[in-house]
Amino acid sequence: MQTEFCIPHKVSSDQLSSENLTSAVGQKIASPNRILSDEKSHATIVVGFPDLMSPSEVYSWKRSSSLGKPTVTDMTVYPGKRTSVTPRHSNCVTLTHTNQVVRILPAGEVPLKDIYPKDVTPQQTAGYLEVTDLQAKKLRYIPVPSAESLSPYTAWISAISDTDALLAEWDKSSIITVDMGGRVRLWETGLERLQQSLMEWRNMIGQGSDRPVQITIEKDNNEDNEDMSDPKHGKEDPDNMPHVGGSTWAGGTGGRGTAGLGGKGGPYRLDAGHPVYQVSEVEKDAVPEHIKRAAREMAQKAFQQRLKEIQMSEYDAATYERFSSAVQRQVHALRVILDNLQMNTGQQAMLKEPWLLVRPGEAKGKERQWLRHQATGELDDTKIIDGLAGEKAIYKRRGDLAPQLGSPQQKPKRLRLVVDVSGSMYRFNGVDRRLERSMEAVCMVMEAFENYEEKFKKDSSYDIAGHSGDGYNIKLVPVNKIPKNNKQRLEILKTMHAHSQFCMSGDHTLEGTEHAIKDITTEEADEYFVIILSDANLSRYGINPARFAQILTSDPQVNAFAIFIGSLGDQAARLQRTLPAGRSFIAMDTKKIPQILQQIFTSTMLSSI
Repeated sequence: MQTEFCIPHKVSSDQLSSENLTSAVGQKIASPNRILSDEKSHATIVVGFPDLMSPSEVYSWKRSSSLGKPTVTDMTVYPGKRTSVTPRHSNCVTLTHTNQVVRILPAGEVPLKDIYPKDVTPQQTAGYLEVTDLQAKKLRYIPVPSAESLSPYTAWISAISDTDALLAEWDKSSIITVDMGGRVRLWETGLERLQQSLMEWRNMIGQGSDRPVQITIEKDNNEDNEDMSDPKHGKEDPDNMPHVGGSTWAGGTGGRGTAGLGGKGGPYRLDAGHPVYQVSEVEKDAVPEHIKRAAREMAQKAFQQRLKEIQMSEYDAATYERFSSAVQRQVHALRVILDNLQMNTGQQAMLKEPWLLVRPGEAKGKERQWLRHQATGELDDTKIIDGLAGEKAIYKRRGDLAPQLGSPQQKPKRLRLVVDVSGSMYRFNGVDRRLERSMEAVCMVMEAFENYEEKFKKDSSYDIAGHSGDGYNIKLVPVNKIPKNNKQRLEILKTMHAHSQFCMSGDHTLEGTEHAIKDITTEEADEYFVIILSDANLSRYGINPARFAQILTSDPQVNAFAIFIGSLGDQAARLQRTLPAGRSFIAMDTKKIPQILQQIFTSTMLSSI
């Protein structure tokens, strides 16, 4: 009787844990073991080996058809002759932590008709990862992409492997492959490891399952840049079909020279409502300067034309109502807060909502007056007798004296809202509504201050400025031109939208914040508030968060805060962790802004106690 013996392609050096062994064989068992694989089986578990003299049990998962016969893997001795052949790579690993055997196979050894649908033609690959999952009792095949280029080691890999890639174990739960072009890939095949990586990825790009995500693929298109033509609006597609790349259509994505999103060299942004394919900043920077200048000039003309249309257009009640109705409850809440800015301590004690007892309407600014009971200065006439009695503190001098608790406010409070109207607000509005959220916030502030003008001339005032790639102090609502009606307020909102669409790429968050903090103190006031609305997209432009933190706290007179109303993934959360505690907030919903303002006013009161 002749017994066929298969040379194992791989024998594990470690054993399965008792838990993994029990799951693999389907019965509770704790014993020494090893996993091996050969051309006739996907995996074989030998229980008892190597500690026991003879294995007690062998569990094998047979193949439907054997793999090709392996080439001799070592020095072979023939009678009277010794022959050396090229060692062959087994391309098989065992992952004891994930209970898997993984090997890489050529396309001819893989059941392609069972993997791909009938109408799909398999692409050329460097091989297929065959994953034998002993825990799930499943067999999976993963295509390994072909090499994009060839390296000097191509002939060597061909001599030692049946596939165009080599496989090796990275750790007990993942593997690596290297193809003929030298590209190294890390693969995770275990369910638990994949779930962990998926959670990390979601934390990085954002948890919202109903929100689209973006992947930026960087490639070198320098030759493409040299052939670019002058920027143009592009053709309008009457069917509004999605267009990717090229230099033809308006509203396309990832293209060049036309109005759209995610492309390069176009005159301005134009969102047609389709998924965006984004080129890298490197490609955008490589656009020739004369193309950039022409695009800039065209954008400026389009923006000025749009401003004329905004100012001359009839009042669109439906458009304004869309923003106004979304924030009516927040307008009411903010007005309650503003009412409290006018109250003294006695009036506040009568409120039924104790959470509103912030008292920011009380005087905070120091007043210039005589400070008595001083050790130096001018002699105080009322202290002559005390001086004869030996008292030292008989002088007075001019100085700043903090107001008494509850004393009425004499000077106005100043508020400046600095909003982000950069190109990224328009570009990513389709992802998380950041531009619309910013417009709602501005609408809320303007409506909440309506009919308070007479009081604020004496008690408080506000203005709104923008920042973008075009500049750091874009006047939206000057302090002496507060909008009086819905039409004027709608013009402000439309101007924000238009500016974000037509402005140059870039970011002036730091410059806008620094200018606002310095400029607001040029007018005398009881307290100064600067609130920055930003989409937290600072890392794209290499802005150091530490510098932002330094600017926010640069002037102790000014209460400066940042509210992040947009974020790609956890950008805002990571940025918030780098800023001083209590100086930044995240508001992915406009409803949170009144509560955030309440916190801001409360924090300034507590800091003065």
